[in-house]
Amino acid sequence: MSPAPSAGPLLFHLGASHHTAPLAVREKLALPPARVAELRARLGAAGLPELAVLNTCNRVELYGVASGEAALFSLEGAFCELTGISRDDFAAIRAHATGPAAIRHLVAVAAGLESQLLGENEIFGQVKDAYAEAQSAGHAGPVLNRVFQKAFQAAKHIRTHTRLTEGQVSVANVAVELAATIFGDLASARVLLLGAGDIGEKTAKAFRSRGAAALTVSNRTPERAFALAQALDATALPFEHFTRHLGDYDIVVGSTAAPEAVVRAADVATAREKRRAEPLLFLDLALPRDVEPAVARLDNVYLYNLDDLAKIAAQNLAAREAEVARARALAAEKADALWRQILARHGA
Repeated sequence: MSPAPSAGPLLFHLGASHHTAPLAVREKLALPPARVAELRARLGAAGLPELAVLNTCNRVELYGVASGEAALFSLEGAFCELTGISRDDFAAIRAHATGPAAIRHLVAVAAGLESQLLGENEIFGQVKDAYAEAQSAGHAGPVLNRVFQKAFQAAKHIRTHTRLTEGQVSVANVAVELAATIFGDLASARVLLLGAGDIGEKTAKAFRSRGAAALTVSNRTPERAFALAQALDATALPFEHFTRHLGDYDIVVGSTAAPEAVVRAADVATAREKRRAEPLLFLDLALPRDVEPAVARLDNVYLYNLDDLAKIAAQNLAAREAEVARARALAAEKADALWRQILARHGA
């Protein structure tokens, strides 16, 4: 790890994202709530009085205040043990920063500058959720409270005073645009949504906005599936029955929180026979992935995951490159000013 700054608290950022790790590795690093709780339980407040965990489809990042490098070393060891990755393998994909560099990174993340889909809005809410979870756990103290609150203000300023979000993209919108490219008019497309969380709901609404009328929601928690189906004027399908009905749909969207794939290649092969010459599109928006990669090798079956969608979205990036540079300059300016304030309040 890099050395700590010479004065002030050891504010740090530690983690990995789509910039450093491919999708298959990010799956292993994912920290569902139970693992976050276990990480906190192992470390307690000894040497790590403040800790926030940001866990999304494209990144897992730890932000906190440590008493020294030894505490950071213990944190990294606990993280590697929980995720089953060796220290050496993690070192190859790890991103780490302290002091003002850690604040710059957080501001950039909250503003959407580090997102796979540049300028997307979802990340702002995800950062807020990570901060709220740290507060609930009693691990957001005077430093993280100020850092996150000021980071939110800076991110809003960047989004308001630059054109970073012009031609804005989101995972849901890119997925639906891709479906329209393959099927043309979506009015007659039959869409199955696996998962009724935030991404699933946004994707369903995006399909509705493009004219898709036949939507079906399937979720492990039936009540959530029925609630979303009712809100969307869609139908609900018991989760334990969806595999036998795969052939009834043109488009299947995976956005569950399952720890492993829920759509198997063997089931898709059976569904393909039922569909004959009609194509079947899978949009896998989950991490870990919902659809086995082997599905992509089946004839007349199309599979796109998060990394695939990011490549498609990158095509409209060139027009916003100047705005990205302005946004990054603003992020650095705001972050450095905040670090000076923190040193004045908490510095040695």
